[in-house]
Amino acid sequence: MSLSDVFTIAGSGMSAQSVRLNTVASNIANAETVSSSVGETYRARNPVFSTVFNQQQGLGQSLFAGEDQSGHGVEVRGIVQSDAELQARYEPDHPMANEEGYVYYPNVNVVEEMANMMSASRAYQTNVEIMNAAKTMLQRVLTLGQ
Repeated sequence: MSLSDVFTIAGSGMSAQSVRLNTVASNIANAETVSSSVGETYRARNPVFSTVFNQQQGLGQSLFAGEDQSGHGVEVRGIVQSDAELQARYEPDHPMANEEGYVYYPNVNVVEEMANMMSASRAYQTNVEIMNAAKTMLQRVLTLGQ
């Protein structure tokens, strides 16, 4: 692995955490939306990540990893909806209540989403710090001959 690969790996991590932050923001924004039916109710969404290996990229082996086991970044495989149960509340006076008096709230746990947001933000910040450290190392390598 060369030092320039660090930028690719950290950049893919930043991109993945950006998707995660956007998904969390969408979940929090829709946490209190209501619907009169289960099918129309917003469901929490979560990104699914996977490691991209050098073998998938057609690259050679890494100095530090076994055969085809060197990571080359992360990718977002997709965004899945949560299977958690929706919250049905009996509110017959609510304008969105169905004929039985129930409204359905999303299966978004705001506390859990805030923890996800802090985790994603910290992971993004860590990738930025990694890129800055690699940039500093490359700059110092250029000054070795002086």
